[in-house]
Amino acid sequence: MMALSIAGFDPSGGAGILADIKTFSALGVYGAGVITALTAQNVRRVSGVMAMPPEFVAEQIDLVMEDLNILHAKTGMLYSEEIVLTVAEKIKEYDLQVVVDPVMVAASGGSLSEGGFSDALRDHLLPEALIATPNVAEAERLSGVSIRTLDDAVRAAGVLGEICDVIITGGHLGGNNVLCIDGDVSVLEGELVESRNTHGSGCSFSAATAAYLEMGLELIDALKKAGDFVREAIRYGHHGTLNQFWMYSEHVSAEDLKD
Repeated sequence: MMALSIAGFDPSGGAGILADIKTFSALGVYGAGVITALTAQNVRRVSGVMAMPPEFVAEQIDLVMEDLNILHAKTGMLYSEEIVLTVAEKIKEYDLQVVVDPVMVAASGGSLSEGGFSDALRDHLLPEALIATPNVAEAERLSGVSIRTLDDAVRAAGVLGEICDVIITGGHLGGNNVLCIDGDVSVLEGELVESRNTHGSGCSFSAATAAYLEMGLELIDALKKAGDFVREAIRYGHHGTLNQFWMYSEHVSAEDLKD
């Protein structure tokens, strides 16, 4: 089993492509990675972004697909309109089943996108997505619906659901997720874990969803399992970041990580 992450690089290791690869590995899936941008960041702030040339992003994807039999992928930080268009074309070319995490702003507040990014994402990448996994802020920008309540999120999910299946993740919805699959909107009730260890949680959720799909789970089951994975990773995370690998390691128990 293998999956591909197309995302940015967080040198602190808590988010981006490193978090994705750790998530794949924790779930027993071989992870390949295509880097779209380098960042200078840590858990608290982003100080700089250096985007890859779109043609180099395309070259990375081509060389990975030349050598590996990959069906499932996820996208994270794509940063620019040009990279979005490039990735969308490669997804179509290789018929990838893609989970789109529409990363726009870091949890610390730093911008991880520029220019016409959100329009390009909505018009070109979301139509190619198996499912999109925006948080509340991302869902607002993509749908044009101001989200202050769970009912607002339901309306936003309905708007985005006209483009692709979507789950609006619930870190700002009391732990509830709002799901629209095949045009049907529902609320998946969840538990909100009080913790500062949320850096990279969206990255890991989308990566875990792709990994569970690669294992053969149906979409709704993959989403539920990915939610469980991230909730426990937040619960037992250390140092302000997720700690999925060690939490799921057969050598270290969850009880050990409480210390």
